[in-house]
Order: sequence, then structure tokens, then C-alpha cells
Amino acid sequence: MARKILVVDDEESIVKIIEYNLKKEGYEVLRALDGEEGYKLAVEGKPDLILLDIMMPKMDGYEVCKKVREKSDVPIIMLTARAEEVDKVVGLELGADDYVTKPFGNRELMARVKAHLRRNDVHKEQETMTSENSDKFGDIVIDFDRYEVYKRGEVIYLTVREFELLKFLATQKNQIFSREALLEKVWGYEYFGDVRAVDVTIRRLREKVEDDPGRPKYIITKRGFGYYFTV
Repeated sequence: MARKILVVDDEESIVKIIEYNLKKEGYEVLRALDGEEGYKLAVEGKPDLILLDIMMPKMDGYEVCKKVREKSDVPIIMLTARAEEVDKVVGLELGADDYVTKPFGNRELMARVKAHLRRNDVHKEQETMTSENSDKFGDIVIDFDRYEVYKRGEVIYLTVREFELLKFLATQKNQIFSREALLEKVWGYEYFGDVRAVDVTIRRLREKVEDDPGRPKYIITKRGFGYYFTV
């Protein structure tokens, strides 16, 4: 069955180009020209991945991303004509997995689509497995096979990227990693972004696993060096 990609952008010419190239790769395409329709299709159409513009009528991409994340962990790649760092960081803060700045090449966009679909496939496969591989760190339990994290017995919702970062740091306990090293080890060479993505994901992780994100006891910053996990 063809994978389903939702394209949400108010510029119809861009939507048509993306749709053409996605269909050439064998994907089924859903399309929306405003945020409200995009959100509706994201919920009802159950896409495997969303390409989401930021500046749109009725509901901007940030709001769509935020609302989708309340219901789904579908991979979201933000599309933006802006080059400012703040736009990229806001998207990542709201739960986007990646971003592409317009104009972008078709080869680059297709590479990102395939990379995020592969990553999500691994996540789903692991979720269906019976797990005997977990570890406890203080009041946090990480189930490495089922991609689940529990805090005092309660499940914590993490995106795939957040889980992979937490898993990597926890299995390399007390070792300090620079942002560049984490970008290479966790994001991989298919990621085209920059080290700010690491800072954003660390911040989101702390908000979910730490009792006091401002005074973390698990995910620690070593100033001038990077981050490490401790108990």
C-alpha cells in the first residue's frame, strides 16, 4: 500500500510541484491550501507524514502542528520561506521533526521524507514487540524495545526523536556529548539542520521527564562541553 503524504501550503503552485514529485516516488498525496483544511485532513486522512507550511490563512502552521501533536506522533516537516532561526526553533518546540527553508531542491525534500518515514517505521515495529529490555533510572523507566518511558508508573509521551535522544544519553550514562556529537549520533547524517535542534529537543525532554526542568537531575548541561545523563 502506498504511503500517504499530506501537503499543506497556501501556494498552489508549490503544492502541485511537491505533489508531482511525491507521486513520481510512488506516494499517495493529500493536499490542503489552508491551515484549517490541513488540520482536518491530518486528523481524518491519517497521513504517514505531513509537509506543513508556516504562513497560511485561517490557521498558521504553528497552530496546526501544535493541534496535530495533541493527537498524533506523525512525522511533521515544516516548510518556510523565512530563514530566521526563531521560526525554525518555534516549529521544533511545538513538536515538528524537521524543517525545510524555501526554495528547496526536490532531491533534498525527498531524502528527508524517506528518512523520516524509515525512522517512524522502526518506531512502529518496536511498539508491536514484546519487550524484555528495559532499565530503571531513579523514578524513570525506559522500555527500549517498545519505545516507552514511564515516570512513577505513568507513561510519558515522547516523539521518536525525543525518545532516541533520551535512550542514547541513558545508555551512555555520565558521558558528556557535544551538540555536534549528538546531532551525528541521534539525528544521523540524513538530518540537514543545525545544532539548535539538539538544544530544543533537550529542553522538551526536560519538560517531560524532570520534576523541575530548570534544575534537572537527569539530563545535565556541562557548560562549554555539552550534555550528559545521570541518576
